[in-house]
Amino acid sequence: EAIRFIDATEGPWCAHLSYIKPHWPYIVPEPYASMYGPNDVPPANRSDGERVDAHPVFDTFMNGPIGRAFQDEDVRAKVIPAYMGLIKQCDDQLGRLLDHLEETGQMRDTMIVLTSDHGDYLGDHHLGEKNLFHDASVRVPMIVYDPRPEADATRGTVCEAMVESIDLAATFVEAAGGAVPDHIIEGRSLMPWLRGETPEWRDYVISEYDFSAQPIAVKLGLEPRDCRLFMVFDGRYKLMHCAAPDLRPMLFDLQNDPNELEDLAKVDTHAAVIVRLRGYLHNWGLRMSQRVTKSETDIVAMRGASTGKGVLPFLKDGSEVDARLTEKYRGPVRQNHLKD
Repeated sequence: EAIRFIDATEGPWCAHLSYIKPHWPYIVPEPYASMYGPNDVPPANRSDGERVDAHPVFDTFMNGPIGRAFQDEDVRAKVIPAYMGLIKQCDDQLGRLLDHLEETGQMRDTMIVLTSDHGDYLGDHHLGEKNLFHDASVRVPMIVYDPRPEADATRGTVCEAMVESIDLAATFVEAAGGAVPDHIIEGRSLMPWLRGETPEWRDYVISEYDFSAQPIAVKLGLEPRDCRLFMVFDGRYKLMHCAAPDLRPMLFDLQNDPNELEDLAKVDTHAAVIVRLRGYLHNWGLRMSQRVTKSETDIVAMRGASTGKGVLPFLKDGSEVDARLTEKYRGPVRQNHLKD
């Protein structure tokens, strides 16, 4: 379908090709169903210590049906090879598309971004699905191919900048020659990084998750407004915050604990770090997108515009405003309302 769309389009085009796979129900066609087996399954990244004094949200997810399923090694031995087969199927279909772009000469002027909306625990941290903010869930691949000469400086390299998925919208706007409306688009363009520049960048990244419609909310006895989860990551420390006022946060030091197995918020030794990261979350809550959808240019143009229309209120003698606004009201009386 993507190839048909590209061939039928005249002029510039943008295609969002979103594969549902790899995804449950893990139904895999041959030959992909037989490509991988239990011997290809890596051990789960989890520890018994995670269960001790676990955060209530984390504990409830671990003890839910999905978490319990992926704690069963027989389940992992069956699901993960299927998952890998689905990834291989996606790879092959993407290869068809790239071959077509090469054959039609469009690889030389088409930007390609390969990424994902989220990861999958698949048994890591005693979980399945995507319910929390460990790296298994939130750290996703992103590969950007930009054929323009400006990107030659970074071709084949890896960028360690803290990137959010929402940065792609801003990137595409700039890549197409537009100005990024930062009062509407929250992300930041990645074009400077692609050009080999080192722009002034963010100090932290945010992720959000709302579990208010899930059975876990009932089990925890939480109101919908309290079922909002936030992640703040500054490149070293990762804070997981729940909106419920009585629930403590979770905190991981990825420099000393890259597998995220030790929740530092279980003890009161990193209070200053938690305060700092919560400060980032507060600042993020005041971001431009929480304001208006009018651009800065529109707002500047609006300043004082309303005073030029209708009645001019709150004036003592008219000197408070530009003279042109009171011109029609100054001088001798221009009409006699007693005459026809």
